[in-house]
This record gives sequence, structure tokens and C-alpha cells, in this order.
Amino acid sequence: MTIAERYEETIPVPRAIRFPVELIPPEGFDPERLETWPRVEGRLEYVNGRLLFMPPCGQMQSYTVGSIVTLLGLWVRAHPEFAVGTNEAGLLLHGDARGLDAGIWRRKDAGPVRHHFQRVPPILAVEVAGEDEDERVLRDKAAWYLAAGVQVVWIVLPEQQEVLVISSSEEHRCRAGESLPPHPALPDLSPRVDEFFLQISAP
Repeated sequence: MTIAERYEETIPVPRAIRFPVELIPPEGFDPERLETWPRVEGRLEYVNGRLLFMPPCGQMQSYTVGSIVTLLGLWVRAHPEFAVGTNEAGLLLHGDARGLDAGIWRRKDAGPVRHHFQRVPPILAVEVAGEDEDERVLRDKAAWYLAAGVQVVWIVLPEQQEVLVISSSEEHRCRAGESLPPHPALPDLSPRVDEFFLQISAP
């Protein structure tokens, strides 16, 4: 059986499996060329030479991402020198390809808009915990972001309705009723924690 045929065949696995799982890269796979990535119903990243698969995100995670992108989009409208990316925004740095739930770039650093991965680290990377990605997993990813040049990471925890704000020098755990600490590179961006969970907290 060829690798291409293996991508066409699916097998049941126990629900207790721990994601992400590693896939065999298809023939001709090149992490820098989007057209060579396999088409699967889920999320893919390429980390340390491994092609990793995650299932599609669930309702709580997707609603939370929606609220975050709304508040970041409104902030970008008032600060047009920045751009917001979402939809598993592709980031290719140091040979690894990761997907962000949301990110903020300075437009002059990001360069022209093209059909390829971002090759410039964002100022802000946002990751939302889901059923298969808990705080521990996202802390590991935050460490990768910071090592790659990201200035600040928000880890959003819908179950606890908390937000971790992590930079290379400090960390804050913010809870309901509190505002996130501002970052000097992101003027006036200090949303309240409650804004992240409007859609999952609504009656």
C-alpha cells in the first residue's frame, strides 16, 4: 500500500488516544510548500521533523476563538499599523510549521500579503485550550513561540475561564473580572478576561 492510499483509508482508534498523533508525510512533502501538505479533516503542524495531526476543534474552543478574533479585530481597526491572523494561521520558523488560533503582526514587519505561511514571528500569539490540548501542551507551545521571537503569548482556558499571559520575563494568570496586563508593543490592548468567554457564558 502506498502512502497516498493510506491517507484514503481510515481506521477506528480508542477515544483514549493522546493527540497529537504523528502521520507519515506524503510523497513530495515539503513543509514550506502548502500544496504538498495532505488534505485531512483536522489540524496539522510540522514540528521537529514530525507531521502531527489534531482533530477539528470542538464547540467551546471554536466559540472562544471567535470571541477573541472579534476583540482583536476591533483593536486592529483602531490600530491599522497591525494585522490580525486566525484560522490556524500558519507560521513557519526554524524549519517548524505551527498553526496559531490567532496572532497579531506589525504590518511593516510581516511584509506583502501572499498565499504562504508567515515567516515573521507575531508580536502576540494566542492559543485556546480544547479537549485534546490542555494547559500543559499549550505551555510547551508557548515556549516554542517565545524561543522563535514571539513577544507575548496568551493561553486561553475556556473551562476555567482564565487567561495566562506569558512573556520571556514574566507570567500572569488572569481571572474573571480582571484585565490582561498591557504589553508595550501592543498599545491599549488590555481586554477583560470576561470578553474572551462571552459566547460560552451567554444564556
